[in-house]
Amino acid sequence: MSRPKITVLGSFVVDLMSKTPHLPVRGETVFGGPFKLGPGGKGSNQAVAASKAGADVTMITKIGRDVFADIALKSFESAGIKTDFVYQDERYETGAALIMVEEGTAENEIVVSPGACKYITNEDIDAAIEDIKKSSLLLTQLETNLSAVLHAVDIAARHAIPVVLNPAPVQEIPEELYGKIDILTPNETEAQTLSGIEVNSLDGAAKAADVFIKRGVKSVIITLGKNGVYIKSRKFVGHIPAFRIDNVIDTTGAGDAFNGGFATALAEGMDIKDAAIFGNAVAGISVTRIGTAPAMPERSEIDDFLAKHRQEINA
Repeated sequence: MSRPKITVLGSFVVDLMSKTPHLPVRGETVFGGPFKLGPGGKGSNQAVAASKAGADVTMITKIGRDVFADIALKSFESAGIKTDFVYQDERYETGAALIMVEEGTAENEIVVSPGACKYITNEDIDAAIEDIKKSSLLLTQLETNLSAVLHAVDIAARHAIPVVLNPAPVQEIPEELYGKIDILTPNETEAQTLSGIEVNSLDGAAKAADVFIKRGVKSVIITLGKNGVYIKSRKFVGHIPAFRIDNVIDTTGAGDAFNGGFATALAEGMDIKDAAIFGNAVAGISVTRIGTAPAMPERSEIDDFLAKHRQEINA
């Protein structure tokens, strides 16, 4: 099967991660465990997840000219991601994320300094128009400057290219953007912030999804962590449970794993339900490993995982 083409507009940051016995409270200093440094950023993570899952990925982002930029380029190269539109800026540094992961629970706290990827211009995106037009879909998030997202979505909508928007980190979205989004993929916190509906149950997720549908979004997938996903679309409405994972190590990047895997499956022609199951598998594998981009599984691993969990899927 040929690899479906996906364009990802998003961030690259270097992840600086340490495990801690517990997440510090205000003013507290705690000793961390082994320190790890590696590639990250929501856009980059989702691009790597999609590429390793089987997509032909073009990345649009901006980095600096520094040591961290070398990590970005090597990461994209090793994942087989097209880097024609990975721009290097002379003025701004490559972004970084400070990540603390609590031992025992695998819960995390993250501070992101976006750096150069907050300065992607319309001209940067215009240079990638032909790649966007040839893509099965555009996948983007909100970790770059919003003006870049709006411009890329406008281009995709103009050329009838489906748009998947992961609204993270959460921020207010212009009302006119909703009508150009084919699939919105917030987590429960993002869904609650954007809809004003408390999302602490499937009923709450359903009500929040209704808000987004009324605003013009065609389909909504609300990711619920270990509780799976809630979907509202024209062809399927309902809850898809997460796979049971007994050896969770690090949940950082699980949402990115889901989005990259989901986008790949969708681009391959799967329906929204099967694509969500595929995304759940990618996320399920990723949480058994340390890190974000390095934790994303290869396609063979995903296929093996799905085969082993066939009974769980059919239950």
